Amino acid sequence: MGRYVLRRLLISVVTLLMISFMIFALLDLAPGDPTGSLPRGIPAETREQLRVALGLDDPFLIRYTKWMRQFFFNEPLSFLEATFEIEIGNSAERLRLTSWSSRGVLVSDLISDKLPQTLTVVGLSYVLAIALAIPLGVIQAVKQYSIFDQIGTLFSIVGFSVPAFFSALILLLIFSYRLKLLPTVYNTALEVTDWASFVAMTKQLILPVLTMAFVQLATLARFTRSAVLDHLTMDYVTTVRSKGFREPYVILRHVLRNSLIPVVTIIAMGIPTIFGGSVIIEEIFRINGIGNLLINSLRNFDIPVIMSITFIMATLIVLFNMGADLLYGVLDPRIRYD
Repeated sequence: MGRYVLRRLLISVVTLLMISFMIFALLDLAPGDPTGSLPRGIPAETREQLRVALGLDDPFLIRYTKWMRQFFFNEPLSFLEATFEIEIGNSAERLRLTSWSSRGVLVSDLISDKLPQTLTVVGLSYVLAIALAIPLGVIQAVKQYSIFDQIGTLFSIVGFSVPAFFSALILLLIFSYRLKLLPTVYNTALEVTDWASFVAMTKQLILPVLTMAFVQLATLARFTRSAVLDHLTMDYVTTVRSKGFREPYVILRHVLRNSLIPVVTIIAMGIPTIFGGSVIIEEIFRINGIGNLLINSLRNFDIPVIMSITFIMATLIVLFNMGADLLYGVLDPRIRYD
């Protein structure tokens, strides 16, 4: 097990380095310039001085090496200093990642400021989707072709087919504009200090959470149903039933545990996906989170911020994929890594 984890970690490191190089190369080839958002009256000489100050005139490999040093060494060292209140080397001369469009604000400060909003919406929506999808999928499989199964299948098809932005607009139209029950815009500055503010926070969370949970719920429920159906007809399930165990015990203790192996993969791989989906949802509901920060950075061609956010998402995909593989051994004792 230990050797397998070490091997996967080494592969993950190499994979992430290749991903970072590809992302940086694509951003370098993309049309755009951070000076493009400046007023038209600024002279060309000033724009060129700004480009030189940002290091845009350096060769590609030099710029990529600088980014790697800042992201993988300087930022972690600064984080350790701030966390444990210690000093590591000469922090005053340490070059850190700063935003081009936010007047030199540290990228880490921008992300840490926006991250709680995104984590609140994404976390609640994903927990809700998982909590509902697994029981729904199991019931659909046990009661195959029933009215409940047919309604669940229709629900899954709609969830697969309808884009998240369309669902968000429909919910806004019904509950905000027609019924006027829920707010149309997410108030990022709202803090929970009493019951009234808690109710206000809950109301503004309902629509974005439901919108993001809808697609994930449809996907997970459908995969759970298919996985459970595959195991219901297997010989080991028939053997357990023949021993006189009750059906709920058979389903929960044996069928569900083995059926969760492919579902765990979908759940693990869906976490980075839902972060990507939050970009659209945050723009629709005006949530001042990571997605909104990424869109504004793309508009301003803010390479340090774009690079950091996209690489963090790529890291999540690699890590959760590895975590899903490790969970296979927990869910299925037949799987060995040595």
